Amino acid sequence: MLIFTHRYCIIALMKIFKYKFTKPILLLIYAGIALCFIGLGLNTYFIATSNINEAANIVYPIIQYTLLFLIPIILLIILISLVVSSYYSIDDKIFKTSFGIIKSKYDVKEIQSIVLDRSTNKLAVSTINGNCFMIVVKEEWYQEFIDALCKANPLIEYSINSKNNDDEDQGKKLK
Repeated sequence: MLIFTHRYCIIALMKIFKYKFTKPILLLIYAGIALCFIGLGLNTYFIATSNINEAANIVYPIIQYTLLFLIPIILLIILISLVVSSYYSIDDKIFKTSFGIIKSKYDVKEIQSIVLDRSTNKLAVSTINGNCFMIVVKEEWYQEFIDALCKANPLIEYSINSKNNDDEDQGKKLK
């Protein structure tokens, strides 16, 4: 990704990994988006067919219809932002997580370890401060994600918990 300023050309190497939603979650998000559009359409129909002037106090219908428009619009913005703006990005200094409108930044130097658990097939990232979070990207991107983080901070410890080791350890514990 290239970042241009008005006097200088700065090249920022930023790797972006899209968040991987499960199919049921994506289905719920798209159903919510459809319901928001249906709600906006019904609200528009109710406003067109009602006579606001017949109300005892004109302020109450105005507040009611304003809220009936604001709620679907806010939900629509949140749901669309989930689909469009859910990702992880890694550059030389900052590791960013973005889940729709919720964004977090971590200093790459604070990342202590990455663990790939083969039994659950998940990536876990731990920081020096004790924060631990799961990375949810396509499995094909795991190695590229790990490489990008380790390139930004070579001091990150990377380990793999394999299925076979866990099965053997559990078998030993049972005996």
